[in-house]
Parts: sequence; structure tokens; C-alpha cells
Amino acid sequence: MGREFIPLFEDWAATYDQTVQGFDIQYKEAFRGYDDILNAIVSRSGIRVLEFGPGTGNLTAKLLEAGKSVFGVEPSPAMRKLASDKLRGRAEIVDGDFLTFPEPPFQADTIVSSYAFHHLTDEEKRAAIKQYGKYLHMHDKIVFADTVFEHEEAYNQAIDKARSQGFYQLANDLKTEHYPTLETMKEMFTAEGFAVRFIQQNDFVWIMEAIKR
Repeated sequence: MGREFIPLFEDWAATYDQTVQGFDIQYKEAFRGYDDILNAIVSRSGIRVLEFGPGTGNLTAKLLEAGKSVFGVEPSPAMRKLASDKLRGRAEIVDGDFLTFPEPPFQADTIVSSYAFHHLTDEEKRAAIKQYGKYLHMHDKIVFADTVFEHEEAYNQAIDKARSQGFYQLANDLKTEHYPTLETMKEMFTAEGFAVRFIQQNDFVWIMEAIKR
């Protein structure tokens, strides 16, 4: 359920905000347009938001600034602490993950996540989307921004490119985590009654906007 990556985020928490602002050259392209990506999620969200993997609270803060209610689910204690400090009590951030989490204090009309869904295997992604499909009402949304590849060849090309640039940590991450293809994500969403569209943000990240039918 992605919890095997908690040690990574415990180590990364202190420098995460620097990474998303482009200070780590290996991940600069993945985070290119980071603020615009978060703003795009906000603009597509309703007013009662369940957020998975808020990390240090960057997307959460933008959602709150837009007048939305947010309930955050974050498995990393270090990330939760940073998010809570940043948000100053304006949103509740609790322990949990994409599949196991406390019930929000409101009926969410939107489920959001940024840069996190790839921590789940395809089987776990499918189970999560099934769970969300049962929870959400008609016309409610899932809005995720994450690394997705157009097809398997594009995924392999990304690994080869990272290696050729000397970005060996990035290449290892691409091989270690669970990055899906657009076709795989489309099949998962449509199987649970969602109409989904994909909007590319940079060479790695796509917004997945799925509306419950």
C-alpha cells in the first residue's frame, strides 16, 4: 500500500520543498511547472476534498486558500509534522494511506493526490479506485497528478534517457516504483464507472481527471 516507501519520505521530508522547486537536477523535469500542476488540481476540485499523500502540505495549502475543506491522509510521520506546521491547524492531516484511512469528517466530493499514486502496485491502484468508486457520488471526481507514460516504450525510453544523462538515481526510481501507462489507468478508471481524461503537464506528469458517472 505504498508504506514500504515511508523510510524514503522520512529521509526526504526536510529537503522535499527544495526538490519540488527544481534544486535537484535529476528531478527538475518531473517537477517542472509544479505550482501550475497544483493549481490545475485545485481548479478541478470541488469544495470538500479528501487528499492522499499531502507530503509537506503544498497542495493542501492551495486548496485551503481557494476556500475548500481538506482532510489529508499521509503515512509519513515526518511529512505529517511538516504539513501540520505549515498549515497551522487549518486542515487535519492523519495517518493512513490510499487504501487504509480514517473516515473524513465530511462527505468528500473530490479525491486528490499529487506525485504519490505511483507508490502503489497496479493491483493496489485498482483496489483503491474501486474503493473510491463506491465512496463517491455521481459527478464527484478523482483528480490525481502523477508520473504516467503513454506506453511501455515511452517508459523504457525514459529510463534509458536518465542513464544517458548520468541520472542514475532517477533511473533506479523509475525501475523501482510502479509507474503505469495511460491505457492501464484508463482501464482502471472506466472499470469502476469513471469517465477519465488525461492532461500532460511535463515529460513525466499527467493530470488524471476522473468523473463518477
